[in-house]
Amino acid sequence: MKPCREKLMTTSSAPRIFWILQRRIAGDDALLSLARHRLEQAGAGAEFYARSPDELRRLLRFRPGPEGPVIVHLPRDINLLADDSRRLIVDFAGLAAREKIYGLVLHDHHRMTGLFSDYTGALQKLNTALERIHGGPFLFVEYAAMLAPHFFCDLLKNVRSLEKISACVDIGHLGIRQIGESFRKVHREIDILSLTALDPRLPGLIHDVDQAVRSVLPATLEVVQALGSLGKPLHFHLHDGHPLSTFSRFGFSDHISFFAEIPIPITYHGKVSLPPMYGMNGLAAVVHEALHVLRPGQLTFTLEIHPLPGYLHLSDVGHLFRHWQDKTNAEQMNYWLMILLQHHNVLQSIFAEAAVS
Repeated sequence: MKPCREKLMTTSSAPRIFWILQRRIAGDDALLSLARHRLEQAGAGAEFYARSPDELRRLLRFRPGPEGPVIVHLPRDINLLADDSRRLIVDFAGLAAREKIYGLVLHDHHRMTGLFSDYTGALQKLNTALERIHGGPFLFVEYAAMLAPHFFCDLLKNVRSLEKISACVDIGHLGIRQIGESFRKVHREIDILSLTALDPRLPGLIHDVDQAVRSVLPATLEVVQALGSLGKPLHFHLHDGHPLSTFSRFGFSDHISFFAEIPIPITYHGKVSLPPMYGMNGLAAVVHEALHVLRPGQLTFTLEIHPLPGYLHLSDVGHLFRHWQDKTNAEQMNYWLMILLQHHNVLQSIFAEAAVS
């Protein structure tokens, strides 16, 4: 049963916002010091990517405040079925408990579809180990491998009794998968992710591309409803995307800003650009749905938008880079953090709107 909105909005807690904190721009630790400064200014937490507990210890020097909110993204190559991988997770969890870290994020894997019982059994073993750690973190299984969403939800429903195990809903990955499935229904011979804005086929396909993109939000809301009905804390990775996007320097179609418009070389509905999968209205709808099915204190959101082209003068943080002769990368980092701050402020506005609606 969904909790009533009146009960949800009277709680004193609020969703927590985290920013991705990863070395995606070349430079030394001054960049991480800059990130810590901006996180502290915003009152945001950090989601660190760490390959080992030792690396996490080093990164914790840049947490926002002595005990600022932290979530840790575990190595992507962890194999939950392997004993050594589970021991590594437990090692991370022990450090997380000592450092008062809220949660760990673990990628799902395409192998889960053929080894359902093996993976649920591994999660049960891991939950038992996590419960033995006093003050240990949650483990959030991230939707990352483009599994069928119903399968991912079934997996989490099957382990709903495991108190330390829940889900990380990556809305960008969900969206890209949904676009592919929707487009494939009308063009079985074309992979939509192979299209570019300069593809000569685009004028004849643009309507179907747009319709596939528009199918994303309803599908994502269904997943939020399904996982929220389990009554357990949920973590979200928030970023937008579009199959025609070329914003990412890493070649991804997602991990872009919710403010983005995707340029196209033709006019469609009077414009020479397309909206992204969610945009600001879609982001608000996802957050409102999450707040409808769970208490605010059960929700955490990480802004996982990758660096975008742009530079911002260092002004108040120039002292962090006195030892740099060329401050180009520092200004790019500052610009990226400004984009994250803008999205942070939008999220806070959405929370405030939900509290009075």
